Amino acid sequence: MPLATLPALFISHGSPMLALDAGAVGAALHRVASNLPKPQAIVVMSAHWQSQHLEVSTGHLPETWHDFRGFPKELYQIRYPAAGAPAIADQIIEQLNHAQLDARPNAIRPRDHGVWMPLLHLYPEADIPVIQVSIPLHYSESQLAYIGQVLSSLRQQQILLIGSGSITHNLAELSWQNPNAATPSWASAFRNWVVHQLSNDDREAVFAWKTAAPHATQNHPTDEHLSPLFFAMGAGERFSVIHSSFAHGSLGMDIYRFD
Repeated sequence: MPLATLPALFISHGSPMLALDAGAVGAALHRVASNLPKPQAIVVMSAHWQSQHLEVSTGHLPETWHDFRGFPKELYQIRYPAAGAPAIADQIIEQLNHAQLDARPNAIRPRDHGVWMPLLHLYPEADIPVIQVSIPLHYSESQLAYIGQVLSSLRQQQILLIGSGSITHNLAELSWQNPNAATPSWASAFRNWVVHQLSNDDREAVFAWKTAAPHATQNHPTDEHLSPLFFAMGAGERFSVIHSSFAHGSLGMDIYRFD
């Protein structure tokens, strides 16, 4: 049977509590997996791996990293024991280097929660190899999209590409004690602006979000949680919204698909 072409996804992974209380987001992720052919492998760019250089995880069995503090103890007992895929990782490094991107192997990188939290709900059996790609600190939005573009051919090998971050992310503004707090207008306005630009295929506007989007700095005081969106944008063309919601007031939980 020929291999299927899979989409690229942007997943807002939210608070680490998503692992224990996924709600509507978990149901949406389950539907995504149910409606796709099972991937041969998964490649994730997570907001929680920033590096000086472009790096690719090449380990055989990366550890599950609980890279957060102050949460219930049962969260720290969760493991996501999916294997790595060193041969595919080497192929990815070769593709990136061929495209004039200086990609380097990293055999010791553990899996941060931006990787394993959404995968717990997409593929809970942890039976699909997972590779992680870093966010180089000096890369622009268009350069991150170029990484996705270079790797987009992997989709034809039934490999799922995921950018894992958050459509809005300002921890200082969250209503931590109330997950159902009302969404402030500054958060919904930013989210709606991004969706409008993507729906109209105005990617250059999205790349210029810092100066073009409403309330840009309030939604993203730092860049790293929006950066994986550009990777997903580069890896696919046709945009659609799979899920849209907010948690704790202003934490955007959107999931986007790029075909």
